[in-house]
Amino acid sequence: MATCTITYDGQVLTGEADIPLIEFLTVQGINLPHVCYHPSLGPIQTCDTCWIEMNGELVRGCTLRSTDGMVIDSQVARAAREEGMDRLLAKHELYCTVCEHNTGDCTLHNTFADMNMVVQRYPFERKPYEKDETNPFYTYDPDQCILCGRCVEACQNVEVNETLSIDFNAEHPRVLWDGGTRIAGSSCVSCGHCVTVCPCNALLEKTMQPDAGPFTAMSQEVKRPLIDFIKSMEETIGTPAVTGLSIIDTKLRQPEIKRTKTVCTYCGVGCAFEMWTRDRHILKVQPVADAPANGISTCIKGKFAWDFVNSSKRLTTPLIRENGRFREASWDEALALVARRLLEIKAQFGADSIGFIGSSKASNEEAYLTQKIARLIIGTNSVDNSSRYCQNPATMGLQRTVGFGGDSGTIHDIEKAELIIIVGSNTSENHPVIASRIKAARKHRGQKLIVADMRKHEMAERADIHLRPKASTDLVWASALARYMFDRGYADLDFLAKHVEPGKLEEYRRSLEPFTLDFAEEMTGIPKEQLIAAGEMIGQAKSACLLWAMGITQHSHGADTSTALSNLMLVTGNYGRPGTGGYPMRGHNNVQGASDFGCLKNVYPGYEKVTDPKIREKWAKAWGVAPEALSDKIGEDNFLMVQDAEKGKVRAIYVIGEETAFSDADSKNVHEAFTKLDFMVVQDIFFSRTAEFADVVLPACPSVEKEGTFVNTERRIQRFYQVLPPLGDSRPDWRILTDLAAHMGHDWGYTHPSQIMHEVAAIAKIFAGVTYERLEGWKSLHWPVEPDGTDTPLLYTDGFHMPGGKAVLYPLTWKAPEEAADAEYDLMLDNGRMLEQFQAMNQTGRGPRVWSLSPKWFVEVSPELARERGIEDGSWLRITSRRGSIDVPAVVTDRVSGRNLFLPLHHGKPGLNKLTGEHHDPDVNTPAYKEIAVKIDVLRRQKDPPPLPQRNFRFGHRHPIEGVPVDEKWEREDYIAPPQHIEHPDRL
Repeated sequence: MATCTITYDGQVLTGEADIPLIEFLTVQGINLPHVCYHPSLGPIQTCDTCWIEMNGELVRGCTLRSTDGMVIDSQVARAAREEGMDRLLAKHELYCTVCEHNTGDCTLHNTFADMNMVVQRYPFERKPYEKDETNPFYTYDPDQCILCGRCVEACQNVEVNETLSIDFNAEHPRVLWDGGTRIAGSSCVSCGHCVTVCPCNALLEKTMQPDAGPFTAMSQEVKRPLIDFIKSMEETIGTPAVTGLSIIDTKLRQPEIKRTKTVCTYCGVGCAFEMWTRDRHILKVQPVADAPANGISTCIKGKFAWDFVNSSKRLTTPLIRENGRFREASWDEALALVARRLLEIKAQFGADSIGFIGSSKASNEEAYLTQKIARLIIGTNSVDNSSRYCQNPATMGLQRTVGFGGDSGTIHDIEKAELIIIVGSNTSENHPVIASRIKAARKHRGQKLIVADMRKHEMAERADIHLRPKASTDLVWASALARYMFDRGYADLDFLAKHVEPGKLEEYRRSLEPFTLDFAEEMTGIPKEQLIAAGEMIGQAKSACLLWAMGITQHSHGADTSTALSNLMLVTGNYGRPGTGGYPMRGHNNVQGASDFGCLKNVYPGYEKVTDPKIREKWAKAWGVAPEALSDKIGEDNFLMVQDAEKGKVRAIYVIGEETAFSDADSKNVHEAFTKLDFMVVQDIFFSRTAEFADVVLPACPSVEKEGTFVNTERRIQRFYQVLPPLGDSRPDWRILTDLAAHMGHDWGYTHPSQIMHEVAAIAKIFAGVTYERLEGWKSLHWPVEPDGTDTPLLYTDGFHMPGGKAVLYPLTWKAPEEAADAEYDLMLDNGRMLEQFQAMNQTGRGPRVWSLSPKWFVEVSPELARERGIEDGSWLRITSRRGSIDVPAVVTDRVSGRNLFLPLHHGKPGLNKLTGEHHDPDVNTPAYKEIAVKIDVLRRQKDPPPLPQRNFRFGHRHPIEGVPVDEKWEREDYIAPPQHIEHPDRL
């Protein structure tokens, strides 16, 4: 770390060089007043409260970085700072003691109090605007807005949703949504960035209103006269006395508000943040700059979608089915029944007659215990998790080529790549925080972007090149571009010679011979010119990252296509360097961890093979049994478990936190199979569709009611802490599984998840250095982790995880999809997630706020198909596949094209999987959810109102700008720099 010495008000200070002066001084215990500056946003220069003098000139302190030899005088600039604060207060009504935001986190209040100003020079002027309450999650109060621009900077340059702006040329400037005044109907995606960075109460969570303090919940009829009375007192006694009251109020509130670090329970980005609670009331989610994966970023779900935690529909008591109905039971009775029945079925039908489906939403420790019960107590390797439905093909593709089934690097590597290639991933809706990083890199430093997707989603709209292939043909264009790299001299031959298995190289090149550009154009429908343009961009890029998701994996040959994408990265030398690699985007918060920690049919935790005698012996020794007690046979996965249940081979299934009845393909067959089981256990936080088939239902806890660790999409292991006590008599999954094991004669004695992690780290090599102490607070580790705690953010820097350390270029042949359109089923139905909903909606569907954004199911229809078939918004369509039919209203949109439809996978039960079939990837048994040939009938039924409400963000029109236009403010005729006074501070 380079250091420097500066002189500040006569004090000689030494500290880190080339950091913001504000932060340099903070480390020294000196607070330079500031309001608009935020460490994650940088200098915005709108608030005029940080003036200092340097070299005889007044300078805004937020613009300076620490440099050796600086001489700064802050005292001479005091009048300028106070004038800046007075201008802010002309726009903001200080009533802190009854303000919901007076929790110790209000930058404006804290700065004003620190400045110890005696009077407020300018009277507060009310603005000619109403408070905007049209968003379900937050409000905007123009009368409290100080026009600092933090929200605009966050929206434009961090989130890069590009919704917010300020027109400083307006007579009464205010924050604008898409250039207008209302939040509803704008392009605002409710990510909450603006609320997080707002330095006062202008933007505020609705959950903070009115219950944030002891006096905040009083009615407006009482509050308004009280505010007016206190403001009148300021004119006689000055502000210090009133400020003192507000400081006392802050101190009263803080002990009541608990702030707990947790990790998001939704997608695989792994956002961490503080959750603020009073008793069981979740006041807000507050991200912090120290969060390793997301910093201050969140999305709508992570920031706001926590209503499910206190839902009245939560399971709180064990249930046992008796005479076709469920009755409440004690934990001891329920666990004793589960233990007895599982052991009876094992004794009668064998260990492999029982299957376990672990949760991709539960912790790593809970995944470990799930597979430990299956392998050690029952004696079967038939254990799996929801990665079978989405990510196993990507894992297979990486294991074939480079070794580890996880992201090659970190989100930071994605940010700094010269080129990003997104394939089959609606990143802005499914992994919005990662999408924000890409959008920011593109906006600020010209990162190139190629998107290959059938659908024109946001990232496709922003791309330099949008390839729109026919369904299930991505392997063809990826292989054709790999051949193009060799043909055009873009293949990294030095990299291939050093790092790729030489015996496979020529075989691989021969396998590319059929994949000409003409063949690719014919098969994919992508114009040859577009393929060449993409090939040139990839070939010329110095570094590239390739991201893919379910648009690739949920096909009948998803593993092969994933392999082709990894091959392309190898051919161009894009592994093992910063800003390179393959990144399969993990869908659930711990789908990576569930696999990492052993909920797979063929591997122990750490991907150690169950068929390897030495590995088996190691785990048997660690668990204190003979090797023969552990099966050396690969088990069945969840896809096959359901099929075997229908055949009578599997007699019992234990499901933890998965909505299998909703999410497994061909739901009619799934439901019939579940009814044939002798015994079924479902462990969940809600009475799910799957629970309807259970014999015993065990009430578990969401992540905020327990402790543990998750692994995000970048292999980052993070701790989460208990925010709230378990609701009712529900229990953490790790405790349920520990208690169940004890009922089955295995008293493991775990009293805290840290003990479980300690056990795993002592056995599984890739977790050797993982400890709760090394994960304390905001710290994290990327596996593999050495015993000394050294982790691996970027893989393959010193060789690949393959025999001899060499990667493998894996030869492939083109295989047609198992299902395609024909004369009768003449359309292809695509499907996927929406930003505002999640999976089966057992969480996002439990509160009216998220639900209000997209309350109805719908199918997207292209304009050309709509014209051909006479379809309008709200027209009812019957969509029929070879398995079944559903009726759903239409949304006509150019997000889809031609004869392709798109159906969100969330709404309705049994929903989408009434249409899907059991055709699947033969390598990994992932159902081909994206290969659905359908036909449609336009129903003679009264047209519905448009299924997507007009307030939905998809109808908004972004307003991209470079950032806060502070120059416009300075250029106004009525703006004069402090310390001079001005006539209309409320307008500046």
